[in-house]
Formats: sequence, structure tokens, C-alpha cells
Amino acid sequence: MNAIVASLQAEYLRYEALAEAALGQVSDSDLVAPGPGGGNSIAVIGWHLAGNLRSRFTDFLTTDGEKPWRRREEEFQARAVDRAELLAHWERGWAALLSALDTLSDADLSRTVTIRGQSLLVHEALHRSLAHASYHVGQIVMVARALRGEQWRFLSIPPGESGKYNEQPTLEKPAAHVANMRRPD
Repeated sequence: MNAIVASLQAEYLRYEALAEAALGQVSDSDLVAPGPGGGNSIAVIGWHLAGNLRSRFTDFLTTDGEKPWRRREEEFQARAVDRAELLAHWERGWAALLSALDTLSDADLSRTVTIRGQSLLVHEALHRSLAHASYHVGQIVMVARALRGEQWRFLSIPPGESGKYNEQPTLEKPAAHVANMRRPD
């Protein structure tokens, strides 16, 4: 059984769904609008995260996670992309990650991988990557919520509804949370 890898994969899928639910609430022009205070746009953040995932998880166990073809600095440049282009790039990054996870077993977690010439145990690299993904997904959600204002559809428990939710919690498991975010309104 691969309980640990499956647990990590489920959390990655939760964060992918959170970002995609936020992306689904904003207009095409909002995707490239600067974040609050002149911060990165949703497109820039998504482009960077996808580039990171593709680099880290292409040939995950056999090559350095910082690929020579990656242009990290360019990921942070303001970009005018349409939704289809952003989502295609986004999907390539997530596909590399999920493909790599599909090949791992819990026994692989004590193996060593390299990122920027530094050795890490596989479980360390996965936890580091999951934290990185959740950080940037949080940014995407925050920017999307700021842009949507009162029109925002909450992706977890709406404000003021914690007591009601706690009477019958349903979103604690990643798969249930993902399904809830992907439900039609």
C-alpha cells in the first residue's frame, strides 16, 4: 500500500482544484490584472507554479529538479496570455507532477533526488513542493477574491457558517473538498 504517496497526491489535487475554482471565478482580463499593491497577476503566479512543477517533476528521480530549459526569471514577467494558453501551461505542470507521483511508492520516499545540485530525500522534496504549491495557490485565491469582491463564491466554509458546518463536517478529506469545489452552482 502506498498510503503516504496517496495522501500527498490527494493534497496536491486539493490545491490544484482550489486554484482552478478561483480561476473559474475571474474574467479573462482579471487573469492578467496586477495583484493588490502592484503584486503578481494570477497569470504570473500560475505560470510560475506550473513551470516549477514541470521542472521539478520531469524525470523526478533521475535528473536535477532545476532543469536547464527552465527560465524561472521569465516566469515572473508580466504576461498577456489568454485563458486557454494559461490553462494549457498550467496543465503541463500539474501533469508532470501527477505522472511522477503515479510512479512512486512509499518505499521511494527514502530515495534521494537533487534540486539545484542539493540532495534531498524524496519525502523532503515532496513536502517542500507541496508547501510551495499551497503558498502560490493561496496567492491565486487571494488575488481572485480581491478582484471578485462581493461576487466571490467561497471555496470552503463561508464566513459565519462554521457552527453549521461543524454539525456535519464534509470537507475534511481532500477528495470531498475537491468534489465540493467542482460542483455546479
